[in-house]
Amino acid sequence: MKASTLIRQLHRWVAAAFVLGVLAYMAAMSQGTPPPWLGLFALIPLILLALSGIYLFLLPYAARLRSGPAERAT
Repeated sequence: MKASTLIRQLHRWVAAAFVLGVLAYMAAMSQGTPPPWLGLFALIPLILLALSGIYLFLLPYAARLRSGPAERAT
């Protein structure tokens, strides 16, 4: 399995964890004032999402740079 495939799958699973973290934080906010550390449960997956998303965004550009000048014209 290629590294980009693994990172794409990781990105999907971390996105699901982020959504669950945000929903848990919203549920805790509806019960009253949540503890300040609870927001970190959504922040940690958000950082991972940003890093993997930047990598996935730059993949086509890196492939185009590696391909050479003949394929860049198309």
